[in-house]
Amino acid sequence: MFREALVGMLWEELSLIFATIKSMNDRAPKRMNQGFRATGKGDGAGDEAAWAFSRLSSWWRSAARDFPWRFGRTSPWGVLLSEVMSQQTPMSRVLPYWRQWMGLWPTPQDLAQASTGDLIAAWGRLGYPRRALRLKECAQVVSQEFGGRLPDDYQSLVALPGIGDYTASAILSFAYGDRVVVLDTNIRRVLVRAFTGQESRGGSTTKGERDLAQSLLPADRAQSVRWNQAVMELGALICTASQPACDQCPLKEKCLFLAVGRPGLGSTRTRPKQSFVGTNRQVRGIIIDALRRAPDHRLGPDQVRSLWKDQGQLDECVIGLDQDGLIVIGQDQSLSLPV
Repeated sequence: MFREALVGMLWEELSLIFATIKSMNDRAPKRMNQGFRATGKGDGAGDEAAWAFSRLSSWWRSAARDFPWRFGRTSPWGVLLSEVMSQQTPMSRVLPYWRQWMGLWPTPQDLAQASTGDLIAAWGRLGYPRRALRLKECAQVVSQEFGGRLPDDYQSLVALPGIGDYTASAILSFAYGDRVVVLDTNIRRVLVRAFTGQESRGGSTTKGERDLAQSLLPADRAQSVRWNQAVMELGALICTASQPACDQCPLKEKCLFLAVGRPGLGSTRTRPKQSFVGTNRQVRGIIIDALRRAPDHRLGPDQVRSLWKDQGQLDECVIGLDQDGLIVIGQDQSLSLPV
């Protein structure tokens, strides 16, 4: 009797617990964002990838910024120029310089024959002026070895001066319409957040990120180009690093990062950016800008000394610019841009 009574009491307790759990589940809010699910099919073949492409494609048609190097309105060389100029520089700042350069040197042959000093002067305040030197070197190789036509294969592109994996892939996709994975900071951030639920923390591209991008890339060539463009634009305008506008995102219904509460938002595995003020980079920029504005792109010794209070730092930057081929030091310690 005692055993039967004990079993009965335990059963009543368990029934009460199950009833309580069911009641809590019934009252719990339903999760609206079910998140992307891995399809395992790869090459953009799954329903999830197709849904994402459809949403991004519609968003791209209405939200894409109308830059002159987009939508097939420029040459492959024009696309290359836009990609090099926009490295670590916002596209809105790039636009007037791109137009000026394409007006002055619309082909690799034109740029290859240009004065180095004129190129540095025309680079203006885009920053990192060594990019201008690499562009001239690239133009010379393209003119001499490829008949003035930018190559359309990956190995030839990455062999050019100043061209790495991202730039080569971007040229193949945006200039030649090839089906190729393009991975920049913006694309990596969107894909990692939306399809893994984690924060993209920068640093070098991982194999996992490349595999993910490959699995989502549409099989159709034209659609793959649209996908690359749209994902990149989404990362630049909506899915930004520290303040993403998730309420405006076309992927918000299935974004895993949003579904799990945006964990680690804004975290990074790279070192914090150094303050620009007082750095050698600032001093170098002041020297180049002064030469760019000076008559005949030349500064006398006294003019040079007046550019920066810390004369030791000034000398260090002058020597560095000379070693980089960005300036010429005269016998009288004057400075000028290269011929």
